[in-house]
Amino acid sequence: MGKNLLSALIASALLSGCAQSPETTANDQSEAATLWPTLEIAVKQDPAVERRVASILASMTVEQKVAQIIQPEIRSVTVEDMRHYGFGSYLNGGGSFPGDNKHATPEEWINLAEAMYQASVDDSLDGSTIPTMWGTDAVHGHNNVVGATLFPHNIGLGAANNPALMEKIANITAQEVMATGIDWVFAPTVAVVRDDRWGRTYESYSENPDIVKAYAAAVVKGLQGHADADDFLGDERVISTVKHFVGDGGTVQGDDQGDNIATEQALFDIHAQGYVGGLTVGAQSVMASFNSWHGKKLHGHQYLLTDVLKNRMGFDGFVVGDWNGHGQIAGCTNNNCAQAINAGLDIYMVPSDWKALYENTLAQVKDGTVNAARLDDAVRRILRVKVRAGLFDKPSPAARPLSGNKSLIGSEAHREVARQAVRESLVLLKNKHNLLPLSASSKILVAGDGADNIGKQSGGWTITWQGTNNTNDDFPGGSSIYHGIAAQVDAAGGEVSLSADGSYTEKPDVAIVVFGEEPYAEGVGDRDTLVYQPEGKTDLALLKQLQSDGIPVVSVFISGRPMWVNPELNASDAFVAAWLPGSEGAAVADVLFGLQDFNGTLPFSWPASGSQIVNIGDEDYTPLLPYGFGLTYGDKNVLPDNLNEKDESLKQQSAESVAILQGGVRAPWSLQLTSGNKHKTVTASAESFGSIAYRTSDKVVQEDAITVTFDGKAPAGIAFTRTEKAELVASDAQTENPALVFSANVSQPFSDDVFVTLCSEQQDGDEACPSGVNIAPALSGFEADTWQSMALPLKCFASPDRNTLTTAFALHTSGSGSLSLADMFIQQTPEQSRVLACE
Repeated sequence: MGKNLLSALIASALLSGCAQSPETTANDQSEAATLWPTLEIAVKQDPAVERRVASILASMTVEQKVAQIIQPEIRSVTVEDMRHYGFGSYLNGGGSFPGDNKHATPEEWINLAEAMYQASVDDSLDGSTIPTMWGTDAVHGHNNVVGATLFPHNIGLGAANNPALMEKIANITAQEVMATGIDWVFAPTVAVVRDDRWGRTYESYSENPDIVKAYAAAVVKGLQGHADADDFLGDERVISTVKHFVGDGGTVQGDDQGDNIATEQALFDIHAQGYVGGLTVGAQSVMASFNSWHGKKLHGHQYLLTDVLKNRMGFDGFVVGDWNGHGQIAGCTNNNCAQAINAGLDIYMVPSDWKALYENTLAQVKDGTVNAARLDDAVRRILRVKVRAGLFDKPSPAARPLSGNKSLIGSEAHREVARQAVRESLVLLKNKHNLLPLSASSKILVAGDGADNIGKQSGGWTITWQGTNNTNDDFPGGSSIYHGIAAQVDAAGGEVSLSADGSYTEKPDVAIVVFGEEPYAEGVGDRDTLVYQPEGKTDLALLKQLQSDGIPVVSVFISGRPMWVNPELNASDAFVAAWLPGSEGAAVADVLFGLQDFNGTLPFSWPASGSQIVNIGDEDYTPLLPYGFGLTYGDKNVLPDNLNEKDESLKQQSAESVAILQGGVRAPWSLQLTSGNKHKTVTASAESFGSIAYRTSDKVVQEDAITVTFDGKAPAGIAFTRTEKAELVASDAQTENPALVFSANVSQPFSDDVFVTLCSEQQDGDEACPSGVNIAPALSGFEADTWQSMALPLKCFASPDRNTLTTAFALHTSGSGSLSLADMFIQQTPEQSRVLACE
């Protein structure tokens, strides 16, 4: 412990300059040139490449140029659309698959890549033979593909502090991506998080910008190859994207897509170091950030995108937008935003509104609203990267060397590197009486809902965008944490039992309890407090019960950030921060049983309270455990058993509002589709089931809504359900007039009644579902494609006991129609909501 604590204090001192705010502000840029040095970039402009790019550009029509800067998403664009328009690129969003099939095979991924490529080089309709390119979010392995190797999320890799391992991981990711015919990866994320309440904290390597800088360089080299090597951007490499430029990790209160008000000096010293690392070694693309800097959205920030990134730092690749990020610029919509390209954006990521954006942008180029020279510059940058990456010369996706090589997807060699990453990422926070390492010949109880749950241990950005609705069957070749424990105990002749609730018939020698955060991604994971959970919840009760039974407890904590877990620490004899280890959970056992010592150290300071926001370099630096802390076997334990268990942040956690659909379906709820008398739990971002079609959609931000379409051929519906009874509203004193509140948008009028019901489990196991409230009259008054907040008072549902609801919202109809839903809560009725009568 001594060496770890000393290194942490040294790092704190070295970084103190980064945290101090210099005089330069967003409005005072007179000396800004000294803040953004010209980088010594390893990839130099090649005159032959530039001549080829100039020749292609000179032959292009304005229609072809605009098509190059439009990037649609595979759920909203067809092969024929590609043939007609010749888009420069396309993407699959998180949880989007060929044919909307979550279990699409590598061959199906390649078939789509091949079809899109051939359509792009077919000049019969658009006159263009410029190859398109496919971008994907492979952020901890090829995480959209079932069976791929999934590495620990970035926060765990930061704990390992091993840039060489990072390069190896990135190279493996590139191989598995190319095995499915894809050219381009949206990684690495180089955010330096300052407020761990941010829902993307686990996508950050560290609060230390030096670690992020080193890792960015390593990942770019692993994905693209070394700039001076023969295989740079070769047949077994992909284009990388350093993201999100710039300051996404420093928004006020950790608000996803919020405002960063750092000084310009801090913007460079802290938030831009990942770009220094990644661009220096030759990253070919940069993704613009959702966040603002001093109130101005980065997608429209000419100073930062053009003056700084391109002109001063010397970046000559292209800047791609994030999911409809251009639509958040003042005066813009998703389908109309000249401001973005004029400011320096080169590619619009426009998942579904691509046709209108194409047509509007084309008209704006012709009338001069979009600067013609700026359009040429954007297309030149895109072509430059395509030429450098050999896309004009390489075989089509299906014929490339790695395409279709299924043996690469989740290969044993790749999984062993992932297991190494897991072993190196674990951080030991507490080890009372040197309980660890354990003896595998002991009698061991494995408990907790995370013990045998590969989906939970893998977190968000795992097969689906939010990482929810995954079972162990979705991870062929993967292993849970329990799986590794059982294998070692069985091999050593010990006894092991799995009991999620911690029950046992024969007292064990030790209990390993695996618990933690449920999967989430982006803004869905934003929190008001770092308190893990209030007193009395299941995990803490389990730890205390085992403790009271005299059983030594090893806690393995799964989380996407450091959290205030003082009660859980007190109730544990040993405590391991496991972060989000990915598909190779078995490797956790290697360290618990002493096959390898703990190596990981904290990449983020561990908070002393639920409201503490603390980073190395802060003038008042008083975390519970400092950056760089991590015990190894034999170190003296430093955490007592009497840590303060009262935190004022707990007061913020009340039962006044229960989220059902907020930025996505919120745990513990799941979404079911019903057609006729059949039911199906939603597991992907788009599914068709009998008479109903479902897909995620956008209201304000990415996939914060759902859209359901009924064809009227059979009765159909949706329901938000959970397996256990839900105490939704603790008391009328807290919420005097509780209501089911939701936003709705009708895109196709309904031809029949539309009922909303709540359901409560009865003692005989049947669901008590009253006929419900007919909302069809209200929906019929909607203006097409407009959102309206609606409220159904809970008193409308007289039959069920709202404190035992197992279905919080069920909507069903026998007719046809289509609507979108978002922002669904049980709460006090907001003033702006339309309160529906109980009809």
